[in-house]
Amino acid sequence: MKLVTYIKEEREQLGVLIHDTIYDMEVLHPDLPNSMNLFLNYWEDYFPIAQAGEILLKEGTRTSNRGVLLSEVQLMAPVPFPTSCRDGYAFRQHVAAARRNRKVEMIPEFDQYPIFYFTNHHSIQGPGEVRCMPDHFEKLDFELEAAIVISKHGRNIRAEEADEYIGGLMIMNDLSARRLQMEEMLLNLGPAKGKDFSTVIGPWLVTLDELEEYVVPCKENHTGKSWNLPMKCFVNGKQVSEGNLSDMDWTFAEIIERASYGVDLYPGDVIGSGTVGTGCFLELNGTGKLNDPNYAEQWLQPGDVVDMEIGQLGKLSNTIVAEETDPMAIGWSILGRKK
Repeated sequence: MKLVTYIKEEREQLGVLIHDTIYDMEVLHPDLPNSMNLFLNYWEDYFPIAQAGEILLKEGTRTSNRGVLLSEVQLMAPVPFPTSCRDGYAFRQHVAAARRNRKVEMIPEFDQYPIFYFTNHHSIQGPGEVRCMPDHFEKLDFELEAAIVISKHGRNIRAEEADEYIGGLMIMNDLSARRLQMEEMLLNLGPAKGKDFSTVIGPWLVTLDELEEYVVPCKENHTGKSWNLPMKCFVNGKQVSEGNLSDMDWTFAEIIERASYGVDLYPGDVIGSGTVGTGCFLELNGTGKLNDPNYAEQWLQPGDVVDMEIGQLGKLSNTIVAEETDPMAIGWSILGRKK
């Protein structure tokens, strides 16, 4: 099932995408809610009902003229108001390449436990424009990732059981202002302002039943589901990144186990995978300069279009826009230093 949130009569509306048509949840069953957050909070009750209704529509047993074409709606983030947002660090290839490019050894702790950071869940958005301040354009970067959403409450969840808490998968673009990120992390705290302005998820949430045929064994000595789903990123139509979700070393199940240790996880919590290998300009530029000192770095600029594709999860498209605001008017100079 592909669950979408879109704008209908100036409010959020939850629907299911079948081919190129969106049907509101009430078409599947009159008792289903019209918001993703409510659907997630009662997932175990509502999901089987929604599944049954979707099957009837797909089979033609139930017909409806109340669908709307995907091309005619404005999509929001599929989980428009997540209760929290964590982002992991699960791809060894990316971590190793980034450290190699900085001429430092691979950190052994990566193989000992999965880590994550909290980002601003109020800055979650879906397809469309991403507004950025002048400081953000100091080495503005994309990060090609996948994300899950938690669909039932849990605490101290074991990795062996953690996949049962996943509502579905979606694409994530963890946008990063690298200059700000590098400066603030000199103080051993963060990332904060380098990350908090926008995290993009979408274009829809794909439930795990729809991905069952793509499940593959996870890496040796790890626990949880892995999915053979190719990942690509394009900037202005040119492919810049390629990987696979099955390249994750730490699984989502293991990240859930770590995140829920002594902590309650709630329906609506979003958790990202971290960046796939080759999945950001920071890594690509570093590798390029390591091989050629004259390599020309590339960063996102106003007007750039970023398209991310993950097999079976769709295409997430965003346009980078310069926000019309004078940074000096709020007391900060370029690079975030106080005047």
